[in-house]
Amino acid sequence: MHALAVNTWVWTSPLTDESLEPLARKAAGMGYDALELPLESVGDWDPARTRDVLDAHGLQAVVVGAMGPGRSLVARAGDIAATQDYLRACIAAAEVVGSPVVAGPFYAPTGTTWRMDAAERIAAISELRENLAPLVDAASHRGIALAVEPLNRYETSLINTVEQCLEALDPLLGAGLGLALDTYHLNIEEKSPADAVRAAGAAIAHVQVCGSDRGAVGDDHTDWPTMLRALDDAGYTGILGLESFTGENATIAVAASVWRPLAASQDELAERSIRALRAFGA
Repeated sequence: MHALAVNTWVWTSPLTDESLEPLARKAAGMGYDALELPLESVGDWDPARTRDVLDAHGLQAVVVGAMGPGRSLVARAGDIAATQDYLRACIAAAEVVGSPVVAGPFYAPTGTTWRMDAAERIAAISELRENLAPLVDAASHRGIALAVEPLNRYETSLINTVEQCLEALDPLLGAGLGLALDTYHLNIEEKSPADAVRAAGAAIAHVQVCGSDRGAVGDDHTDWPTMLRALDDAGYTGILGLESFTGENATIAVAASVWRPLAASQDELAERSIRALRAFGA
């Protein structure tokens, strides 16, 4: 069985020291094994205090980065040096809270798209590798892996599929760098999400799950038994993190295009998801 996590974005944004404890208590009470901890801005939550809170509730940690406006490892989309500093802070926080990964779409701001011809795409990927390399080294030295997430075509034009992600990251893949796969994006971009998971194989560093509509797992059209078998085939034994969003927060609602409630309540969304995942044998 996988350890199951729930992202605090299910309930709030940004995560803060004040909101952490009640959310940790809630997640543990639902049976979750871990919390995904978005670090939207450095200083939103204190890593040492967060570790104490999670320990008190028997929860593991997964640090998630947020590629907001201006954060990019490609110059045309943002400030590279500031983004590297931000990701170094995420890595440092992950070390303190005991997260094995820092996961996110670490190449351009979420929601930023632009057209590229073949030569421009090659140049962008080369720039990404150059600017990602020192962060991979920093992460590996701390025993942490950066997990880079392909996003759907409406959220980025740079890396949409597992194949693109593997090709882009190939020279750097290893202990300090892998892939973060999200079933929501796989559902949109992959002809066969299960085959894409198998293709990612040992490069998978983290997996996020949710319903095909970004809501609860289990009553959507995703073939969950097949997806879970594919993860087994790929040799992935790590955490599965439920990632969904509340439409009540403008920042996250706009980033994820959540324009309507995805469940009767956010608690219900989280509770239904963990029941379904355990019923499927996750």
